[in-house]
Amino acid sequence: MKMNFAALVAAGIVAATAAQAESWDMPVAYPADNYHTENAVTFAEEVAECTGGELEITVHPSGSLFKGDEIKRAVQTGDAQIGERLLSAHANEDPLFGYDSVPFLASSFEASEKLRAAAQPVLAEMMAGQGLTLLYSVPWPAQGMYFNKEVNSVADMSGIKFRAYNSSTARVAELAGMVPTQVEAAELKQALATGVVAAMISSGSTGVDEKAWEDMSHFYDVKAWLPRNTVFANTDALEALPAEQRDCVTTAAEAAQTRGSETAAELSGGFLETLAENGMNVAEPGEQLAADLAGIGEEMTAEWLEATGDQGKAIIDAFRAE
Repeated sequence: MKMNFAALVAAGIVAATAAQAESWDMPVAYPADNYHTENAVTFAEEVAECTGGELEITVHPSGSLFKGDEIKRAVQTGDAQIGERLLSAHANEDPLFGYDSVPFLASSFEASEKLRAAAQPVLAEMMAGQGLTLLYSVPWPAQGMYFNKEVNSVADMSGIKFRAYNSSTARVAELAGMVPTQVEAAELKQALATGVVAAMISSGSTGVDEKAWEDMSHFYDVKAWLPRNTVFANTDALEALPAEQRDCVTTAAEAAQTRGSETAAELSGGFLETLAENGMNVAEPGEQLAADLAGIGEEMTAEWLEATGDQGKAIIDAFRAE
């Protein structure tokens, strides 16, 4: 069937538009129904709307495109153009990445935001040197400790196999006499079910995601810290976009940071209620356990400051400034 001239022109415009559209992959480590992932999907939708469909970002949840420990490198090499990662998991690469996991330094959402702002200039410069552009970060609820038995002191933790997701959690385990075992988010449920690990420090959100009550009995709301998931782009890929599209990305990123932080705060209490409703013993740490953990926090803060030198001190000084 013959097409008239107008139809041919319209078809050509559609084809040209499709050809010009840029597609980005965004690997994330957490399930599709986790609020961090849902926030990333909304971010991608806002970018698509702002750019008129000229930049489409596909979010790949649950480590389906790249596993959690592969995401940062994938974005650096350009195998993915953008990604989300718990940067503290890379503290072995540079201890400054663990700024948000210094125990008991920032244990509220307000303090977490202040710490993020204090660390942002240092973190952005570090990442720029690796070909990455920092876009936004969103906190998890405060970290608590999960066990399959009652724990009243650090002495009660001796020998327990403890899930570590970064160097800070591994160090907590070591100082408490536990056995740290690195387990990524996507493998956590299996690790708990098979006894690879029997305890962990994590948020109420992760406990609900993983149905922690099926494998553990006690949650202690120690409020150790609020780790942050950070979203970053490959700098070359970002700078290759037209200025208007780059503006769309940064504007959507600012909105995602605000929205995600508000969501985390709103959901926090509900996560603990869900743990309790499903049979977990949810409690504040007892006096001895709190004192033992405070001592671990003091030791780890001193270690972090020694490892990070002037840059770490600048972050802490800015955070503690009135």
